Amino acid sequence: MIEVLVELSGEAPELGVAEASAAAEALGGRLIPLPVVSEASPLRRIELPSADAVAGYASRLALARRVLVPLEPGMDASAALARAGASGGTGAVRRLGRPRSGSTDSGVLAAGQAFTSGGGRVDLEAPERRFWLIQDPDGTDRAAEEVAPVDRRYAALRRMPNLPFQRPVSLPPTLARAAANLARIRPGAAVLDPFLGTGALLAEAGLLGARLYGVDRDPAMVRGALRNLAHFGLHAEEIVEGDAGAVEFSDPEARFDALLSDPPYGRSSGTGGEAARSAVERVVPRWSDRVRRGGRVVLVLPGGYDPLGPPWRERLRVPVRVHRSLTREFRVYER
Repeated sequence: MIEVLVELSGEAPELGVAEASAAAEALGGRLIPLPVVSEASPLRRIELPSADAVAGYASRLALARRVLVPLEPGMDASAALARAGASGGTGAVRRLGRPRSGSTDSGVLAAGQAFTSGGGRVDLEAPERRFWLIQDPDGTDRAAEEVAPVDRRYAALRRMPNLPFQRPVSLPPTLARAAANLARIRPGAAVLDPFLGTGALLAEAGLLGARLYGVDRDPAMVRGALRNLAHFGLHAEEIVEGDAGAVEFSDPEARFDALLSDPPYGRSSGTGGEAARSAVERVVPRWSDRVRRGGRVVLVLPGGYDPLGPPWRERLRVPVRVHRSLTREFRVYER
C-alpha cells in the first residue's frame, strides 16, 4: 500500500471527503480517518494499493485539486528539497493554499534555494517536478511532491452549455462525478439510472468505465441523453423508453452493481404529472431489489423523506447547494 495526500477543492467540503474516500475504495484503497492538520485542512490522507493506482485515482476525482506524496517524512522541508534536488532536473516550489505567494514567502524561497543547492534548478513555468509546502500547527514546513493533478478543465467542458442536448436544470459535472464516485463504480460495472434525464449521471459513470442502463418516460429525453453519451464517445448497453415503474429491459433477470439517479424535482413531463416523491417511492425500491449485494444505491434528493427501508440502510446523507437556492441531499444506501 502507498499513502498519498489529496488536496480537496473546497467546494462542498463534506461531499469532497466522501468522494475521496469512495474513489479510493473503488480502487482497493481507503481514507485514513485522521486529518492531516485539522478538520478544516484541505488535505486528506489516502491509502492506495500501489503507485500505479495514483494516476487512476486522480483521474476519478472532481472535488479535488491534486494528489501528492510526502517527501522524506519526518524531515523538514528544506532538507527534503535539498535531497530531491540531488537527482537534478527542474522543479517549482509553492505553498499549498497560497500558490502565488512564493516571491513573498520566506519558507518557499528557502525551500527553492535548498532544491538548487542540492543540484536542481528552479523553473516556475514548465517544471519537471512540482513541490508543495505544508505548514504544521507548530509552524514547521514539510514538503510533498505533486504526482497527479486533477483535470478540472475537462469537467468544465462537460457542463451543460457545451453539450448537444441541453436542459436548464442538470447537475454540474463535478457534482455528477462525485455522485458516481459515491457509487464506487469500477470498470465493467453495470450501472442503472431509472430517471435518465439528460444522461449526466450515466455519462460520468461511463467515463469511469461502467456499462450503462437507463430508463426515461420522455422520448425527447431518451434521444437527447443518447446524443450526450455519444458526445463523450460512450455507448449505452440499453436505454428503455417508458415508466420506470413498469417497463423492463430485454433481459428481465438483469442485475446491476449500482443504482445512480437524480430524480425529477417536481411535477413535470419527467414524471408524467405524478408528484416527484410518489414516483421515487414507487420506482426506486423496485430497481434497488435488482442491485447486487455489495452494490450501492446513490440518489440526489430533496430532504424530508426516505425512499428505501430495510434491508437497505442509509450510509451517507450530505446536503449540497446545486443551483443558487436549490439544495439537494446526496444519499448513499447499502444493505
